[in-house]
Amino acid sequence: MVTLTLRPRPDDKRWTGVLSSAPALVVASGWRLDGDGTARATLRCAGTRGGAAEVTAAAREPDLAGAARTVFTLHMTVVPYAQEG
Repeated sequence: MVTLTLRPRPDDKRWTGVLSSAPALVVASGWRLDGDGTARATLRCAGTRGGAAEVTAAAREPDLAGAARTVFTLHMTVVPYAQEG
């Protein structure tokens, strides 16, 4: 398990959520946005296989309509646990 902490943005945009490019490897299992603008996402390994995934975080201005834009990308490599036997 990894906790991704995103600090408040200086441009008044708010974090809106995280997405994984490979949910079979990494899944965002928790999301919290604090009152000061800090966001926390809990990322978990979803299975027993290894590979690479990108976790992206999006932000947008709170009072404007429209889709949020990706403003942060975390590149992750997942290594499976060693199996006995």
